[in-house]
Formats: sequence, C-alpha cells, structure tokens
Amino acid sequence: MTGAAHLAGMGALRSGAGLVTVGVPESVYSIVAKRGAELMARPLPATPEGTLSLRGFPGIKRFCAAQSVLAIGPGLSQNIDTQKLIRKILQSAKIPLVIDADGLNALKRHLKVLTACRDRAVLTPHPGEFVRVFGGRLDSSDALRKKRALGVAKEYGCVIVLKGHHTAVASPGGNYHVNATGNPGMATAGSGDVLTGMIAALIGQGLSCYDAACLGAHAHGFAGDLAAKKMGEISLVAGDILDSLPEAFKKLCPSLRQ
Repeated sequence: MTGAAHLAGMGALRSGAGLVTVGVPESVYSIVAKRGAELMARPLPATPEGTLSLRGFPGIKRFCAAQSVLAIGPGLSQNIDTQKLIRKILQSAKIPLVIDADGLNALKRHLKVLTACRDRAVLTPHPGEFVRVFGGRLDSSDALRKKRALGVAKEYGCVIVLKGHHTAVASPGGNYHVNATGNPGMATAGSGDVLTGMIAALIGQGLSCYDAACLGAHAHGFAGDLAAKKMGEISLVAGDILDSLPEAFKKLCPSLRQ
C-alpha cells in the first residue's frame, strides 16, 4: 500500500524529521518516488507478489545501522515472506522502533520477538490489533483499557499507544496518559500511518519513547481537530491531518514560530 508509506513518511517530515527515507519494494519504487519530492525512497528486493522480500534483509540491516529511528509496518502486507522479514528486522535492529499495522501483525504468535526490542519500542495498535496480537479481551471500559495497556507495556518493556477515542499511552514503568485531542472524523484510512511517522520523528529528535508517543498523539489529534474545523468531520481524510500539522505545531510550540 504505497499510500501508507507516503503518509507515514510525510508525517515524519511534517513533525520535524530532517531526512526521511521510505524503504519500499522495487516493484512500487517509481510510484512512491513520484509522490513526494521531499521524501527519499529506497527500492528493496520484492517477492513475486510485489511485497518486501526476505532477501532484502542484509541491505536493510546495514542501512538501519546508520539511522536514528525505524518506523515499520504501514502498508507492508501479511505476505508470509514479508512477515518473516519484519520479525528478523525487529530482532536485529539496535535503534528505537515504532511498530504499527503489519509490523504488529507479524508479532501474532511471535511475541518473543519483543524481547530484542525492550526499552526502545513503541507499539501503536488499535483495539482490534491489540486483541489479535496479545489475546484476551478489550472493550470501551477505561479501566480495562488502562489495565491491559499497562500490563502489556510492563510485560514486554515497550510503550503502548492504544488508539481510538481518547488514545491511551502506557509505559513499562507504569506511566499512563489519556489523550484528549481528536475527533470521530479521524477514524479514517491512513490516519494511523501519519501518527506512526510523527512518533518516529519525535523520537529521532531526542524525546523518549513515552514522551514522543504522548506528544505525537496530542499533536496528531490537535491537527485532526484543526482539519475538522475546515473540512468537517464527515469529509476528513488523512491528508487533511497531514496538511494541518504545520499549524498544529505552530500553536503547540509558539516559541518556534519564527
């Protein structure tokens, strides 16, 4: 899904990242490279189905060694070979990680992979993904959401961003934050991809995984609120959130306006 890669990459750039490289299958490289002149695109070996191939692992490992942070998952697919590649990357990468979408799907029945990511990973599941990966149940109860998010964060040593109405952020150390920005119009395809890029960019600028997740969720929701005022909640799309990020950061960081 080339749109997911583009939205995540631009979400990072609009959140202060100085340079963003999007790694994509060589089969869709030309599509992604043409979408945004500001994004660097890196073609990687592809499977016959056009998804990322396990053959690309050595090159990805070398490339990651020179990077500040890695966001992984948006648009990657559940192709078996691709899912194996994701797990191998997670086990080998030594940099902070933001794991979303198909990056989360790769963890189903493979949670031991998170052992290699302790204390430097942010996972951003929506409720369905959370239950799919970690099992058990989850409903709209604030108490249950808090208990489960904190439990998983502590058990696996990662920050959990449980998306949805009033997105919750839980840390391994027991910190818990409920985000108050955002609106129903943000429940639209690609919104989470933008958030993934935003959190990655904030980590890359020196924030802790927990602080980056909290600020990212707040700024993401705030940008969505600004976009809803212009477009209305019904017509809101992920690109509107992306376009509202400059105004959101201006208002959140007034000392940086100039």
